[in-house]
Amino acid sequence: MALSQPATFNEAWSDDRVFAYLNCLPPDGESADFYVLYTAYKHMRPFDFERLLTRFKADGRNVNATNRDGQTLAQAIAPHAQQSAPFIELLNRFAA
Repeated sequence: MALSQPATFNEAWSDDRVFAYLNCLPPDGESADFYVLYTAYKHMRPFDFERLLTRFKADGRNVNATNRDGQTLAQAIAPHAQQSAPFIELLNRFAA
């Protein structure tokens, strides 16, 4: 049996860890801003996502960036309403 790292929950994320997502490189043809937001959404809690959005917006990046299908992150994650609601709320607040 292979050994695996035990799962950890609710650990504090350092600024370095949160802001490292700003450097995620997208696949060819994907918006860099959308990809950063999508990757962060998949891995972060809302509190950390808000920290990322603060820096993201301060850096002049586009909270309303779209994917290849023309959807913003808020539109793309809307079908996951129970999980995505706090993220959509943050995205709407920072898009204003």
